[in-house]
Amino acid sequence: MKWSWRLGQLAGIGIYMHATFLILLAWVGMAGYAVNQNLMDAISGIAFISILFFIVVLHELGHALAARRYGIRTRDITLLPIGGLARLEKMPDKPFEEFVVALAGPAVNVVLACVFFIVLMMVPDLPILQPVDILTGNILVNLFWINVILAVFNMIPAFPMDGGRILRSLLAMGMDYVKATRIAATIGQTMAFGFGFIGLLIGHPFLILIAVFVWIGATQEARMVEIKSVLGDAQVGHIMVSHFETLASDDTLERAIEHTLEGFQHDFPVVEDGRVIGMLTRSDMLKALHERGKDLPVREVMHTEFEQSSPFERAEKVFARLQNCECRSMPVIVDGRVVGIVTMEHLGEYLMIRGALKE
Repeated sequence: MKWSWRLGQLAGIGIYMHATFLILLAWVGMAGYAVNQNLMDAISGIAFISILFFIVVLHELGHALAARRYGIRTRDITLLPIGGLARLEKMPDKPFEEFVVALAGPAVNVVLACVFFIVLMMVPDLPILQPVDILTGNILVNLFWINVILAVFNMIPAFPMDGGRILRSLLAMGMDYVKATRIAATIGQTMAFGFGFIGLLIGHPFLILIAVFVWIGATQEARMVEIKSVLGDAQVGHIMVSHFETLASDDTLERAIEHTLEGFQHDFPVVEDGRVIGMLTRSDMLKALHERGKDLPVREVMHTEFEQSSPFERAEKVFARLQNCECRSMPVIVDGRVVGIVTMEHLGEYLMIRGALKE
């Protein structure tokens, strides 16, 4: 994910912090300082948030390790101001596997809550029924209730919460997966509307933020499943653009401009001795034109590391990879030689046509 810094790794999975997470730490620090004008209060607040988000990492690690059990790799875990995000290569195809993966995160919080509860029971005269207070509350009590809250919050039956995926997996055990997703997404959007309405009514910005988060998550999940359904078992070879232009590494950007103006191609495979050695994207070409002019050789602008596909890869997987890599196209390669190009634009047209034929 862009604007993220690597903090380390757990169980072989990279842990990253998004730049916006620093805003949360700064806000907590300033809020803590503002109470008593005490620097230690600010430090205590930041320290507690750091512990809290370590628990969030453990929650996401629960998902990742459960997914690993089913052969699904986790790309990374990123800390955001609204929580953690474990980027799985894909969601499990079988409803029961999705149920296990989705439940694994809240299960981590339940286990941690039980551990803290046992520890609290061993401490005499420590009231457990007290609200979470970062500055003056007991840290063990705070951590106990934080885990309880995280477990309950994530079980809300709305995408992208774990509860939404659990609900979808349970529905999918008795009905079509697409229909199950539509029902779960509708429930999620209804809850998002409720959160937003209550948030506006009582003037609570956090509830409004949750409402937006849930609404977007439910909408995106429904859209992705609809796309998966429309693409079906189609392979890249059936969808790829087979009429395309290529560039040589010593061609200038002027040649790329000519190809762009002659047709609808935006990104170009760079070929040498019949093999693809790089990709020139439109955004990089425009930037280089602005900074260095049209006589610049393509080899100085092209990407030597790029996503690629084969004619036999499922179109659904390529669609997901194009989204994750934040690129608009990739070459389709057989034995090192480019045989086609698959683009987001062409996939979009294919989806519209297939969708229209299904109606």
